[in-house]
Amino acid sequence: MHNMAYRLLFGFVLPLVLQSSLVLCNPPELKVGFYQYTCPYAEVIIRDEMTRIISHVPSLAGPLLRMHFHDCFVNGCDASILLDSLPGLPSEKESIPNLSLRGFGTIDLVKAKLEQACPGVVSCADILALVARDVVVLTHGPYWDVPTGRRDGMISVKDDALSNLPPPFFDATRNLYQFFIPKGLDAKDQVVLLGGHTLGTSHCSSFSDRLYNFSGTLMPDPSLDRQYVPRLKTKCAPGDTRTLVEMDPGSFRTFDASYYRHVAKGRALFTSDETLMLDPFARDYVLRQAGVASDGRYPAEFFADFAASMVKMGNVQVLTGAHGQVRRRCGAVNQMYI
Repeated sequence: MHNMAYRLLFGFVLPLVLQSSLVLCNPPELKVGFYQYTCPYAEVIIRDEMTRIISHVPSLAGPLLRMHFHDCFVNGCDASILLDSLPGLPSEKESIPNLSLRGFGTIDLVKAKLEQACPGVVSCADILALVARDVVVLTHGPYWDVPTGRRDGMISVKDDALSNLPPPFFDATRNLYQFFIPKGLDAKDQVVLLGGHTLGTSHCSSFSDRLYNFSGTLMPDPSLDRQYVPRLKTKCAPGDTRTLVEMDPGSFRTFDASYYRHVAKGRALFTSDETLMLDPFARDYVLRQAGVASDGRYPAEFFADFAASMVKMGNVQVLTGAHGQVRRRCGAVNQMYI
C-alpha cells in the first residue's frame, strides 16, 4: 500500500477524449428550499455562522470545501465522513486520505446552532453541502443554489475511504475511470472541480516524491518547472510530513481561476494535476482559464462550471425520504438506530 499522505479530492485529471456530459437531475426528494417550512432560516443560520468562523479562521475554507468532496466520493453524500469511530470499528476519519482534513469542530458548531432552532430537522449531509457553498462564496467565489433534502448515513468504514478517494499520485485515466465515471461524473467535472485547489494547502508528504525521488529515479519529476523545484525544496525537506505548502501561491485564500496558471506553468504540486496538461481538452481548458486569470478578468466560465459540477457531485448516491436518518449529533448515529 502506498503510504504517501493523500491530499484532496481535487487531484484528478482527464482522459485523452472528453467524455460526453452526463446530466443528472436532482433526486426526486432533493430540491432547492427543502427546509422552507420545516426550518425556514436554516441556510441563514449556516451562512451567518460560517461568516463568523471564516472571518476568524480563513484557512478553514479549503478543508471545509474538501470535506464535502471526501464525503460524497465514499458511498455518496451521506455525512459518513463525520462519524466517529466505535470500539473495533474505525471510521472514515481515520483513513489515510482523511487524516489531513480539518473543520470537524466547525460542522459541530453549525449543527448545534441548527438543533437549537429546529431540533432533528437539518441533516449533517446537507450541512456539508451548504457549508461548502458558503466557504466558496466567502472567499469571493460563485454562489449557487444547493438542492437539499439529503439524509444521513449510519455506516462509516475506514477502508472505504482508502478505496474510493482518488490519490494525487495516480495518473489521469486511472483516476477518471476508477473513481469518477462510476459516480456519474465526467471529464469536464474533473477539470472543473480540480480548480478547487485554488483554496488551501497541502502537506509536503503528498508530493515530496516529485522533488526527491520521482518514480524511483532519485531525481525530481521532469514535468515540474525546474525553477520551481528549488523553491519547493527549501520548504519541504526529505521526509517532512508536517509542513504545509500553498497550492495556489499568492491566492490560496481566494477562490478564483489563478490555480490554472500554476498548472499551465508546470507548478502543480501533484502528479494527478500535472498530467492534466497531457490531455488536449484539459490543456485547452487550463490554458483558457489561466489566460483569464493572467488578464485579471472575471472567471465567468469557470465559476458557472464549478457551480454546476458541485451540484452534480452533491447528488451522488444521496439518501432521501425514509432512507437514513437526520442525526442529532453529526459524530454519532441516533441512539434509536443502534
